[in-house]
Amino acid sequence: MSQTLPEETFSLITKDFQLPEIKEDFSEEKALAVLTKAISQLMDRNLERLLQVCYRIDLAENKLKQILHESEPDSVAADLAKALWERQKQKVEIRRRYSEG
Repeated sequence: MSQTLPEETFSLITKDFQLPEIKEDFSEEKALAVLTKAISQLMDRNLERLLQVCYRIDLAENKLKQILHESEPDSVAADLAKALWERQKQKVEIRRRYSEG
């Protein structure tokens, strides 16, 4: 059974954040909510690890700095989650494109 793009993105990002599995009614919104919560906890407890994950996922450094410096304090975790999500989704799309040929 092949995964949808959001499901595959979630399983890719789960490796870096040890996210809990979403057992029912999976959606991109739920995945982003879970990811945002995990990022928020890392921001409070282990910022260095969060930054390492951002670099490992290959989030553009200027994008990371922009979010950390320009986002509203209450939305930093959500903005970072969206940026990381989009980066991982991009990787999944690229892999799919090149594995079809």
